[in-house]
Amino acid sequence: MTRLTLFIYFILSQPLVHSAQPIQFTDVTAQSGIVFKHHLGRSGKGYILETVASGCAFLDYDNDENLDIYLVNGASLPGSPPKVAKNALYRNNGDSTFTDVTDVAGVGDEGYGIGCCVGDYDNDGFIDLYVTNFKRNTLYRNNGDGTFSDVTQAAGVDCESWSSSCAFLDYDRDGDLDLYVVNYLQFRVEDHKPCGGRIRADCGPSEYPGEADVLYRNNGDGTFTDVTRKAGIFNPNGKGLGIACGDYDNDGDVDIYIANDDTRNFLYRNNGDKTFTDVTFWAGVGFSEDGEAEGGMGACFGDYDNDGYLDLVVTNYQDQVNTLYHNDGDGLFSDASHTSLTGPISYSTVGWGTAFIDYDNDGASDLFVANGHLLVNVEKFDKTSTYKQPNFLFKNQGDGTFVQILMDASVVQSSRGAAFGDYDNDGDIDILISNTDASPTLLRNDGGNRNHWIGIRAVGMQSNKSAIGTSVKVTVDGIIQVKEITGGAGYASASDFRLLFGIGEARVVDKIEVKWPTGKTLTKRQVKANQYVTIIE
Repeated sequence: MTRLTLFIYFILSQPLVHSAQPIQFTDVTAQSGIVFKHHLGRSGKGYILETVASGCAFLDYDNDENLDIYLVNGASLPGSPPKVAKNALYRNNGDSTFTDVTDVAGVGDEGYGIGCCVGDYDNDGFIDLYVTNFKRNTLYRNNGDGTFSDVTQAAGVDCESWSSSCAFLDYDRDGDLDLYVVNYLQFRVEDHKPCGGRIRADCGPSEYPGEADVLYRNNGDGTFTDVTRKAGIFNPNGKGLGIACGDYDNDGDVDIYIANDDTRNFLYRNNGDKTFTDVTFWAGVGFSEDGEAEGGMGACFGDYDNDGYLDLVVTNYQDQVNTLYHNDGDGLFSDASHTSLTGPISYSTVGWGTAFIDYDNDGASDLFVANGHLLVNVEKFDKTSTYKQPNFLFKNQGDGTFVQILMDASVVQSSRGAAFGDYDNDGDIDILISNTDASPTLLRNDGGNRNHWIGIRAVGMQSNKSAIGTSVKVTVDGIIQVKEITGGAGYASASDFRLLFGIGEARVVDKIEVKWPTGKTLTKRQVKANQYVTIIE
């Protein structure tokens, strides 16, 4: 059976897309006061740099319990009109509107931005911000007064490579947040060469060598040390774009997954002794189901079948399916891309930011994927694809399968990063999407809170203050859900540290179990639904 025949077979076997549902995602970007527009610096020369930007973040930088927004921007490139472009920070006013506070806060980075991640690396109680750029990254320390300071050089984390995603994590469980930086290609603007012949197309990643990622260990004094080789994760053959951090083997420490473009992916198992082992081949998560290296863009851990083990989704390039790996609980994963019905429909799209989210609060994790082609003129040589593409929302059917939910066609763009969180504090997950050379999209969840929910805000004491790496288990009527707090995931983006659990019709949570990175645990019983609960270590 040919690939095309197989693709047609699976498309025809898909259930009909739901076109009417009680829950809607409403585009509230304009009415919320967000006027940012991403600047790609399109040159007409087809630099590969133009294909991958940019990400975004939800973060509560001022500790007012309202999620603020950070948007990463590009910059002008040789051949494009000169223009001052900078990243933007929008403060949540608490009334569903936002105010641009970029200049006041001092976080308007003007580099060619790719992504960002957030975490309280100095444990002072305020969220800090790391920005990945082409050739120069930036670490902003939160001063606690509404402003940030650029401490990149002093901290030793400038990482002058072409960086993409990043994540704060406590890999050695010492209570200080370390930093993982995903790097993409060894590329300089002067290295550019035109590709595609008569019809100009951007050169692909196969034209350039990969760049090794970097792991920085937090020294606890405001500085970091590069421990990439010492930790056992140095690999110059990676072309990393996406990152997912989580304890996939339930041994109490954080593992790392990297989605690579045009080469096999990496799964680094944490050995618990400050080193990692590359277990990609053993776990079965490096290639497609038929053993091919794919164009990995984004990645995320999440327990979609509520069996207590983190599953994994990887978004890929066109003519490949997004890969859903089921965690079998024995250190191995099985490819569920086709049996789950999430894979075949992604064949004609290019997937980027992704996450497992329970958008309807029914207690089963659904799946979101941001889509967008990286070739602006793809329609000229491929009639099956488009530059702007609809995003995917898959509803979890509770039986190992998903069904696609139609989203508003008016927000179709060439999307990249996506962040997830409850920005209006109404008990359901909203979505922020970064769009290439366009305004971002803020999607408000209208109706997801018709089912009941419980939100968990964890605060570390011996563990890092952000509680990144903390695992929370919620039990309701015998159903167990597990989620972990992460400091960066998907593609070049970061999401709400608060964990939101849907609990359906239940009005009381039977049990909440919190396991901190230190190994300490805490249990709460009979907790009323429809509230955010703060749990302090």
